[in-house]
Amino acid sequence: MYQKIPHRRYSLTLKFLQTVLPAPAIILDLGVRNPFSEIMEQNGYTVINTKGEDLDVLPEIVKDHKVDAVTAFEIFEHLIAPFNVLRAIEATKIIATIPLSLWFANAYRSKTDMWDRHYHEFEDWQFDWLLEKSGWQIKNTEKWTSPINKIGFRPILRKYTPRYYAVFAEKNS
Repeated sequence: MYQKIPHRRYSLTLKFLQTVLPAPAIILDLGVRNPFSEIMEQNGYTVINTKGEDLDVLPEIVKDHKVDAVTAFEIFEHLIAPFNVLRAIEATKIIATIPLSLWFANAYRSKTDMWDRHYHEFEDWQFDWLLEKSGWQIKNTEKWTSPINKIGFRPILRKYTPRYYAVFAEKNS
């Protein structure tokens, strides 16, 4: 059904989510239904996913549901204008993760899927600034690495260099 599931990343993401937004909660998860949607539901969350709409073109779809929070796990790096979606969100809480820019690797770009590309790979301060400028106040953050089981210079760097950045923010009043 699904390709290789990133168990470590999902485990860390779930732990962060449970820390900042304990279940039960109703979540609008930006992005199509995926293995992590199921993991959230198995842990007491009610999850509504978007259906693959282009959020750059239709940012207002985030207003279609009354929810406790919006989650965006590895979504904003695919958008050309994430500011517009962040401004349109009416929920008062957001939990997001993004891949961080790595100085030793190019931005991700699938050669087979034109939508599976990273327009942005942020540094943590850039994502913080984007959130703050779009009306959010950061309450909690966490970073983690993405080690891979290969030999070489880059795999060693991946073992020690944070790759993912998780943020919990609340809407400024």
